[in-house]
Amino acid sequence: MRKSTKLAFAFVALAGVVGTAAYAQEKGDGMRDGVRMRLQKALKDNDGGITFDQFEAAMNPQLTKILADNGGKVTVEQLAAALEKARFEQMAKRIISRYDTKGDGVLTQEDVTARQKKVFALLDKNNDGKIEKNELPKGGRGHRLEGAE
Repeated sequence: MRKSTKLAFAFVALAGVVGTAAYAQEKGDGMRDGVRMRLQKALKDNDGGITFDQFEAAMNPQLTKILADNGGKVTVEQLAAALEKARFEQMAKRIISRYDTKGDGVLTQEDVTARQKKVFALLDKNNDGKIEKNELPKGGRGHRLEGAE
């Protein structure tokens, strides 16, 4: 089999994996909100019409960047590492934005302590300096404390 045919098959397989992952995250009409927003922005930026190149750039900029960073080809290991890194960077940004009391993008022990004191105060409903079983939220997993965000 020719090298170009092998590359074409590999790209189709990669596109299928990425497409399957995207499909798993879809909403009711089959389009993720992020994709819809990027396409709407591309339409707005280009007077209501977009070319294939503009469409391609809007569809999955993360995958395009990963490919560019790796010379136009990626292995499963490279793609997994890049996606994992991006996922953990996103999680880190959310944690810092939640705890960072000074708004400087840096997390300190003081920030963590301040957040914990705030959550403790919300849980200690009778203000006796301790949390009792009846003061814990009744919700299941993922239950958020009001005012703790």
